[in-house]
Amino acid sequence: MEQDSNRLKEAAGITAVDDMVKSGMKLGLGTGSTAIYAVRRVGELLTQGVLRDICAFATSIQTEIECEKLRIPFYTLNSRELSSGLDLTIDGADEIDPDNYLIKGGGGAHLIEKIAAYASVKYAIVVDESKLTDHLGSGFPIPVEVLPAARAQVIRVLEKIGATVILREAIRKAGPVITEHGNIILDIRFETEPYGFGKHIDPSLMEAELNLIPGVVENGIFTQKPPVVYIARSNGTIETRLSRHLSP
Repeated sequence: MEQDSNRLKEAAGITAVDDMVKSGMKLGLGTGSTAIYAVRRVGELLTQGVLRDICAFATSIQTEIECEKLRIPFYTLNSRELSSGLDLTIDGADEIDPDNYLIKGGGGAHLIEKIAAYASVKYAIVVDESKLTDHLGSGFPIPVEVLPAARAQVIRVLEKIGATVILREAIRKAGPVITEHGNIILDIRFETEPYGFGKHIDPSLMEAELNLIPGVVENGIFTQKPPVVYIARSNGTIETRLSRHLSP
């Protein structure tokens, strides 16, 4: 089963790169088990000479290490090479709804992933069909990155507006997950208004409202940059789905 899942992820990543990445691009490279296949495809095409002059931005230490292995040149967004923005970012997602709105952050990198996505002219998401949902938040919690000093106060506000809150705990260390920027992650679910009816949330409203809470650094809902989505189906096909908010 895992082998089949990896095969689907690889197919989606390869297809997105082959369709959208061009020589000379300023390219954002995402984080996670699906995005890594897109990173590897970029490296392969650079080695073959099919792609040239790529300036990449890696959204996590994991992706930076992969770029180093594959000899993909990468820079910070403050560098002269990338300070004017990115042409394209390719990334994965934890959940995606029919509007191509996303939940990201299962790997804890959603802060930088959102910066890269929203700094890009074009945005592509690669997923297998298991990530599709009718309503965001129905199966995957919403990650909220929070300053450690604000933990109790942010939890208090979230609970007041109807959220169920869980502090994300590390697996191989005692205590909470600490992000690459020294923050903690709260995984939240909404089951009452004002954000939705039952588990059906309003993603664009929630993305904006969560970030108004003092102490919240960023949340894992992505609605402001409609992506092209590459969906690997179990029948071996790759579906390309445009957002309803993108012109054909």
